[in-house]
Amino acid sequence: MTTSFTSPLPAEIDELWERRSELTPDHTEARETIVGAVDELDAGKARVAFVDPQTDEVIVDERAKRSILLSFRVLNMEESQVGGFHHHDRIPLKTRLDGVRVVPGAIARWGAYLAPGVVLMPSFTNFGAWVGSGTMVDTWATVGSCAQVGESVHLSGGVGVGGVLEPPQASPVVIEDEAFLGSRSMVVEGARVRRGAKLGAGTILTSSTRVFDAESGDELPSGEAPAWSVCVTATRVKSFPGGDFGLPCLLVLKRLEEGQEHDKLALNEMLREHGVNA
Repeated sequence: MTTSFTSPLPAEIDELWERRSELTPDHTEARETIVGAVDELDAGKARVAFVDPQTDEVIVDERAKRSILLSFRVLNMEESQVGGFHHHDRIPLKTRLDGVRVVPGAIARWGAYLAPGVVLMPSFTNFGAWVGSGTMVDTWATVGSCAQVGESVHLSGGVGVGGVLEPPQASPVVIEDEAFLGSRSMVVEGARVRRGAKLGAGTILTSSTRVFDAESGDELPSGEAPAWSVCVTATRVKSFPGGDFGLPCLLVLKRLEEGQEHDKLALNEMLREHGVNA
């Protein structure tokens, strides 16, 4: 069953989208409408996507994505300065940081929502992203445009959470509550990390990545790390005219108890038992 959803953003955004090719920074009324919509995203009163608790499907607010794309047409390039750093861009830095810890070197753009309790190490959070309370965005991690990151998530050093603005109908990456992404993991192309899932270091997950259960050998839904599981990147052999080659897949090593707290030492030991470096 598909959820009926009405965007909290003004319907004028859809009208402006239809004539987007003619919009410029000189269109004052259009700019005010678009900036107002992005301000709603910045404040967390609207968001690009969310998981419907009834159907478990990812609901995308296309009007929110359109607001972000339209802003590039109606905002001028402007110079700004933070300390000794100079910026020249259409999109300003985020200034609404209530209850957020921002370590020097962290960058968050206007239009991204950061809930109270978020910790930003030197990292980058892009336009339209949503980051929930208690989440750590660790050093050199990137939260891409429109990516949705839940509460009490740990994005380890160098993690890349892919962004999506175009094509407009594409779904953003969704990282659900209490997930853990190991160092240098990459989650892109609308992939989904379900609640409580733990990804080992260097894990790659795309919307088309095939997923297998290590104990049963069963194939699971593609592009998803199952809830309360420990996962790593592995390879599967596929034959081509030119020979047999290993293609990447996601391997589910172990199922965790629902609500089980993450224990880094236990995770490392678990991965070592399977011959995988944490």
